[in-house]
Amino acid sequence: MSVSMNNSVLIIDDSEAVREKVVKTLEAFNLFSRFYEAEDGLDGFKKLLASPVDIILCDLEMPRIDGFKFLGMMKSRPELKDTPVILLTGRGDRELKVKGLELGASDYITKPFDVEELVARVKVHLKIKNLQDDLKRTNELLLELSNTDHLTGLFNRRYLMEALGKEVQRSVRKKSNLSLLVLDIDHFKKVNDTYGHLQGDIVLQRVSQLLQKELRTYDTAARYGGEEFIAILPAATLDEAIFVANRVRTAVQGAKFSGDLSELSLTASLGVANLTASGVRTVDSFIKLADDALYRAKANGRNRVESAE
Repeated sequence: MSVSMNNSVLIIDDSEAVREKVVKTLEAFNLFSRFYEAEDGLDGFKKLLASPVDIILCDLEMPRIDGFKFLGMMKSRPELKDTPVILLTGRGDRELKVKGLELGASDYITKPFDVEELVARVKVHLKIKNLQDDLKRTNELLLELSNTDHLTGLFNRRYLMEALGKEVQRSVRKKSNLSLLVLDIDHFKKVNDTYGHLQGDIVLQRVSQLLQKELRTYDTAARYGGEEFIAILPAATLDEAIFVANRVRTAVQGAKFSGDLSELSLTASLGVANLTASGVRTVDSFIKLADDALYRAKANGRNRVESAE
């Protein structure tokens, strides 16, 4: 089995001789690039919080904080729940081993340990840990992909509806401000007809970048569909949302393109609504308010911002 040389291990034991023997054993098999040592559970826990590791070898009986208390402390930290702990126990006491496993230990080795057994067990738990880490990364990537519009990199409609639902509930509960901004690129069909869909995609990407740039870090921007974008502005009053919308409109109007699009003059129309001021309570009615404002912006000559009446 090939083991990544980036692996790190924490050895917790009140006996320096035991720690030294474990380090020498593991070094001989090139399983780890970083070794951390601690002489009791408290010292070990502090080192673990400072430098997360891939595997922990922990003695059961130690002064101050023993192996059982150490496992209890680990349980209090969700980020440590996937780190395997192999208990080192000097006794053949079955009940102690069972208690350790029930408290969250992955395995145990009886001291004095057999070198080959120690290495074999460490390899197994390292492999499981590496597989878990790979799975976690894959799941995070899948979640990101399922929430993201593939063309613009903004959130997609599905994620937007979920996020907006939560924000509307929070705003109603706390009676706090919540504003919504809907943007539509003016005459986008003409862009596609004149320059082709590939160039149209470049325009969509640019507008999404400009929108994101003008929003605050805690605002949420999404592609609602086609050339329509929506932004959720928590804690923003209607006036503040109108101000942001005008900044976005100005940025779109000032956008310069190169190559085939160098002659393109782009504008956008925006509709803005505020949940608190309007008295609406549902996601659909909130979106409709902003959408109606957008419709008026288009009817009144485009390249403008209108707010919900």
